[in-house]
Amino acid sequence: MAKLYHVPLSPFCRKVRLSLAEKKIECELVEEKYWEKDPDFLRRNPAAKVPVLKIDGRTMAESAAICEYLEEKYPEPPLMPRSLDARYEVRRLVGWFDDKFHNEVTSKLLYERVNKKVTKQGFPDSANVKAGAKAIKYHLDYMAWLLDHRRWLAGDTMTLADFAAAAHLSSLDYIRDVDWNRSAVVKDWYAKIKSRPAFRSILADQVPGFPQPPHYADLDF
Repeated sequence: MAKLYHVPLSPFCRKVRLSLAEKKIECELVEEKYWEKDPDFLRRNPAAKVPVLKIDGRTMAESAAICEYLEEKYPEPPLMPRSLDARYEVRRLVGWFDDKFHNEVTSKLLYERVNKKVTKQGFPDSANVKAGAKAIKYHLDYMAWLLDHRRWLAGDTMTLADFAAAAHLSSLDYIRDVDWNRSAVVKDWYAKIKSRPAFRSILADQVPGFPQPPHYADLDF
């Protein structure tokens, strides 16, 4: 059985978890306090980052590389389209959420509100929180624009781009930092994707000191 070293609210770990679950790959989840830099974990990934996946006799790090590996080794059901242009668009959007969205929103909200407390690095920086709260509005509007022109974020089928976005937004939703009333089309997209069986384990996550919001596991919210 595969084994994933992860942190429950990490969007990068959640993206891998969604890919594994969608492809029905059984996987044991092991919570890893990567900030403690345990020697055994550093041997698995000297970068001291999660996720780390042990599968097929290999130990792999970096969520984008892991997801690409899973797609090539386990192509069904597909999370990447067939055409070259469509695959580019998926990769572009995965990069958007894992880079731009992460730097402008996730790191400013989730990391300030949760990670600092869990890793005992002090109190949230109010300027960062304010910047993240402002930036998420722009990103939700961009998603709304995409979904006004497409059924899913990257096109007519659900792809890894949707999982990347949902991984970040589900983590932020856990700490009540997503205004779902800003866009009906984005809210409908999220309700659709979180109703998939692959999302069940994520919706069951519980983080000590941070209770779930009342709507979190509600598929209709």
